[in-house]
Amino acid sequence: MKDVNDVSPSSLKHIIGQRNVVRSVEVALDYAFNEGVAFPSAMLLGPPGTGKSATAHVIQSEMAVSKFQEVLGQTVTNTADVNALLLAAKDKSVVHIDEVHELSPHLQTTLYLALDKKTVYVGGNGRAPQAIPIADFTLLISTTDEFKILQPLRDRMRLALRFEHLGNDELCQVIFQRSKALGWDVHEAALPLIAQRSKGTPRLALRLLQSCRRVAVAKGFKTIDSRHLAAACELDGIDELGLDAAEQRYLEILSEGPTRLNVIASRLGLPTRTVSEVTESFLIRAELIGKDKNGMRELMPKGRDHVLASRKDTV
Repeated sequence: MKDVNDVSPSSLKHIIGQRNVVRSVEVALDYAFNEGVAFPSAMLLGPPGTGKSATAHVIQSEMAVSKFQEVLGQTVTNTADVNALLLAAKDKSVVHIDEVHELSPHLQTTLYLALDKKTVYVGGNGRAPQAIPIADFTLLISTTDEFKILQPLRDRMRLALRFEHLGNDELCQVIFQRSKALGWDVHEAALPLIAQRSKGTPRLALRLLQSCRRVAVAKGFKTIDSRHLAAACELDGIDELGLDAAEQRYLEILSEGPTRLNVIASRLGLPTRTVSEVTESFLIRAELIGKDKNGMRELMPKGRDHVLASRKDTV
């Protein structure tokens, strides 16, 4: 069975939404080609699942360079890892460090000093460090938490590409584009229904598309429709807004009245940080919840309406 990630954007023309990002990349590409230099080093900033890594691959494709190195920040654990990554780069090649905020401050310092001096220093075991020049390459760093990146490293990035959540119309285009590329038939009426459950996030939209496809195939259908979406949502435990079980339970807790974060976390059985950084993220953005003057979490009108509608659906 085909996977939704078997195809991905290979050109700026394939990127839906993110207009400011696309415009900035277009200008930087024209500059790089006209000057015969590497694409400027850049930060890719924004929420998870909004297309940062896909855009890094598009930049490599548009630059027509075969050398592309991609690593996760948490896998780079010492200076030798940083040096090996930089020494393997070729002129005009692309190095992408995803979740760069996971690099320790020491390794971030090692990275920006190497960029500054175009040199890495290799030594140890009592020997004097040996200076080795590095290539003129493009460094792309992606993060969901830009303020954990040291300011000197941020300052050395020539571009700051800021990614945003997409609207439902744009998500419909993402779903349609990917399903067409995969040869999947999706009923037109199902597109906005998948989009509205995807929290403005392309990755979630595509994951839900995959779930719908799985249900359709299991039932012997070639066309994905709203029935398969309903079945997929029931299996995944998500509602019409895409809220998962923890988010639904969170709203139910607040329906009892304003509540402190630590109490909510305790009742959900989740760490406080997980609730504040993960569970609350979409609920706040969707204006389902808010905070009173004492910092207590409370339902907003949209949240109350959603809880009431959800209760009616379960009756």
